[in-house]
Amino acid sequence: MAAPLAPQPPDPQFVLRGTQSAVNAVHFFGGTQAQGCPLLFSGSQSGLVHIWSLQTRRTVATLDGHGGQSVTWLQTLPQGPQLLSQGRDLQLCLWDLAEGRNTIMDSVHLESVGFCRSSILAEGQLHWMLAVPGKDSDEVQILEMPSKTSVCTLKPEADAKPGMPMCLRLWQGREMFTNHANPGPRPLLLVGYEDGSVALWDISERKVCSRIACHGEPVMGLDFDSQKTRGISGSAGKALAVWSLDGQQALQVCHTHELTNPGIADVMIRPDRKILATAGWDHRIRIFHWRTMKPLAVLAFHSASVHCVAFAADGLLAAGSKDQRISIWSLYQRT
Repeated sequence: MAAPLAPQPPDPQFVLRGTQSAVNAVHFFGGTQAQGCPLLFSGSQSGLVHIWSLQTRRTVATLDGHGGQSVTWLQTLPQGPQLLSQGRDLQLCLWDLAEGRNTIMDSVHLESVGFCRSSILAEGQLHWMLAVPGKDSDEVQILEMPSKTSVCTLKPEADAKPGMPMCLRLWQGREMFTNHANPGPRPLLLVGYEDGSVALWDISERKVCSRIACHGEPVMGLDFDSQKTRGISGSAGKALAVWSLDGQQALQVCHTHELTNPGIADVMIRPDRKILATAGWDHRIRIFHWRTMKPLAVLAFHSASVHCVAFAADGLLAAGSKDQRISIWSLYQRT
């Protein structure tokens, strides 16, 4: 008797078209059952930010604030309908989207022309922290927002030479990461570098707590599960690296997962920390079980490199590609 065939991966729930250039960033806003259907923001190579209604599957607004230069990162703020967009024009724009407005409230001039996406830590309603690539190629600048006050510049020690920061992840360390001189939770920053290493910075101390060699190629994307103090990174190479953080702020590689083809542009853990998704240069979206790293699905829909992935609060997955399409998926729904 023949063995049963493995189930075929699903098709997208639907596809968004109309960006007319490669999609480099996607980000959901809203989307819990109480809030109704979420909006999706997408950033394109042509410099436009499209705001999509997932009910009508059409754009409801288009933001043009980056002078035709590629949009590389999008993030909403928790204190209301405000959006951050980062572009290759060296501007990080803060948009007011309240009551139908689509206006730039403020902007931060960036001093690095690299592809490193910024990161925010928004614990309070009024003040938030922003990490951006710094003036020198190996630096990260930390700003307090919205005042744009410089908190510090994080520059690797002279003998480290990790190259450029490629991806950033700010998060709030819990009590396990406190010390007697400076008690209480503290802001920490994970940085994936050009040399394939991942480093943990203590922003209050302005120092590297730990650095590990994860990849032989530049780190292109990383995400971190602060509850499990475990993270994942992908690179231009053929492996995903899973690493953990102990109570002494030491990073340690747990294991690596070999891929069929090289090149991971983005990686994201779903908010419920059950699954994760990767965006591949090989046109594929890969889904893994987060605890075991068991491969669950390979989604072969796009006809060019997948540049970005994002999860909504309700678990919906969006992927943006060089093929100018955004695929929306409903996978392994939360129970």
